Amino acid sequence: MQTRRIGSLDVSVVGLGCNNFGTRIDAVQTERVVGAALDAGINFFDTAEQYARGQSEEYLGRALSLRRSQAIVATKFGHPASGPESGGRPENVRKALEGSLRRLGTDYVDLYQMHRPDPNVPVAETLGALDELVKAGKVREIGSSNFSAEQIRQADEAPRAGAARFVSVQNEYSLVQRQPESGVLAECERRGVAFIPYFPLSSGLLTGKFRKGQPVPEGTRIANMGPQNRLLTDENLDLVERLVAFSESRGHTLLELAFSWLLSRPAVASVIAGATRPEQVHANASAANWKLSETDLRELDTIQPT
Repeated sequence: MQTRRIGSLDVSVVGLGCNNFGTRIDAVQTERVVGAALDAGINFFDTAEQYARGQSEEYLGRALSLRRSQAIVATKFGHPASGPESGGRPENVRKALEGSLRRLGTDYVDLYQMHRPDPNVPVAETLGALDELVKAGKVREIGSSNFSAEQIRQADEAPRAGAARFVSVQNEYSLVQRQPESGVLAECERRGVAFIPYFPLSSGLLTGKFRKGQPVPEGTRIANMGPQNRLLTDENLDLVERLVAFSESRGHTLLELAFSWLLSRPAVASVIAGATRPEQVHANASAANWKLSETDLRELDTIQPT
C-alpha cells in the first residue's frame, strides 16, 4: 500500500470511511472491517462525531483498541446535525474534542477536521482553539471539510505565524461529481493542502453493481435511498455504461477506475471509501494500482466532462 502526506501524517492512499459504523453495521462487524483494513495496509480511518450520533467513533475506538498505534484516526466536529453547540466557537471545539476522545478511547486524534464552515464565527477564532489543542498534544494535525476555494484561502491566511493551519480539505469528488475541479483542487495545490475526496464511489454507483436495465441490488446504500434517490438517473446509468466499457477495454474494473482516477490528481492524498464487509475492504485496497496515462485521462474527460 502506497502512502501520501497529509501535513506530517503518512496516510495510505486508500482509506476507510467509517460512516457505516453504527448505522449499517454493528460493533462486531465493525471490528471485522477495521481488522481487514489494517491487515490490507490501510492505516487511515475517517469518522465524525455526527456519524450515528457518536456511535461510529465508539465502534471504531473499540475496533482499534489493541492496534491504535497502527492507525491514523481522523474525525470531525461542527456539523449542524450534531446539535446547537456544534459550531466553530472555541468552547464548542474544545467540548467536541473531549467527547470524541472519550468515544474513541484515545488521548489524541491524528487529524481533527471542521465538518462545515461556520458562517457565524470568524475562522481565525476556530483556528485559535484548534492551535491550543495541537499544542496540548491532543491533536496532531487539523483539517477542514466542505470548504470552498475562497474559504480555503481565507483559512490559510488567518493563522498567526507558527500557529496550526488546516493541512487538508475533505469535499465530495468522484467521476460523477467533479465540482472541486472548478477551483478547490487548484487552491489546494497552490497552498500545499491535501485533498480528501468523500463519496469517491458516488454512494456505490461506481462499484459496477448498478447497471442499466438490471435490478437494483437489495441492501445497498442506493437501494435504501428510496424514491428520493437522485443517483439512479438515466444520465448517470448511461455514464456508468461508458465508464465500464472504458475500463474493460483496458483490462480493468470500474472500481479500479474510480480509485485510480482520483489518485491521478496530485492534490489527492487518500481515497476514503466505506465498507460493510471485509471483502469490500480487500477490493478497495487493491483498486488503486492502475496508472492512467495522459491519453486515458483525456478520453475520460470526453466521457465525463468537468
